[in-house]
Amino acid sequence: MEQKNFDVIIIGGSYSGLSAAMSLGRSLRQVLIIDSGLPCNRQTPHSHNFITQDGEKPAVISAKAKLQVDLYKTVHFYNGLAVKAIGKENGFEVSTDSGETFNSRKILFATGIKDLFPEINGFADCWGISVLHCPYCHGYEVKNEKTAIIANGEMAFDFAKLISNWTKDLRLCTNGKSTLTLEQTEILKKHGVQIFEEEIDSFEHEEGYVKNIIFKNQEKVAVKAIYARPPFEQHCPLPADLGCDINEQGLLKVDFMQKTNVAGIYASGDCTTQMRSVAIAVSIGSFAGAVINKDLIDEDFEVYKV
Repeated sequence: MEQKNFDVIIIGGSYSGLSAAMSLGRSLRQVLIIDSGLPCNRQTPHSHNFITQDGEKPAVISAKAKLQVDLYKTVHFYNGLAVKAIGKENGFEVSTDSGETFNSRKILFATGIKDLFPEINGFADCWGISVLHCPYCHGYEVKNEKTAIIANGEMAFDFAKLISNWTKDLRLCTNGKSTLTLEQTEILKKHGVQIFEEEIDSFEHEEGYVKNIIFKNQEKVAVKAIYARPPFEQHCPLPADLGCDINEQGLLKVDFMQKTNVAGIYASGDCTTQMRSVAIAVSIGSFAGAVINKDLIDEDFEVYKV
């Protein structure tokens, strides 16, 4: 790629990154999007709760978004992985896995998170298809079906209450000894939630659509959907390498303007919020792009201050 200097480098070209790029492209900014092509929802068959796009395939949404962003000739795409970033006097230098380097005044990380799946055979195969993280994204499609939740303790109690809005045919699998309080256990049982404390061995499924949970004692429970919130880590190590703070939940810490604690570095999308949805990622990205453009304008005018 011949051009090496940009106003903004966006690392991560999925929904939030593309949305930010559109804001910046419409602001006449020179933008480079570096993306390795591995969105976290790549297995998910349909995206929901996104007005005008409800039920569309995620890949179709991102492909359409990329085509629209590509119409802005100041926005450029680089297919690859950003492996190093360093701060310089007037901005940043970003290196890719192919050895190319690019410079920018600002960086936006829209790099998402990496889910850390439990050692349950079939979990990864079903993730985003019938093993779900969000009832607002997928709950309507499995309403009133036989449903399980994999969680324990306080999170299990809150998660079970939430999912009971979409189905009363509900099982809570603590995947080992329950850490619910006696009061929580009684409340859940009173609302018809079955509790299983056996450790889970595997999911029996067909092309990602779960049919049975199989426990290590070989007991089998039929379900059509499973909710789980596995732990995660930042998908990209570069923000931490640059000194960006990460909060207790493992998310990049940003202020209300999507700014990290490091001057000139911004973040948006799933790497910054527990509200993981395409619609929210798009919204945050659009806002972040506008903020970055305003900061660039303010800096340019600051130069001429007497």
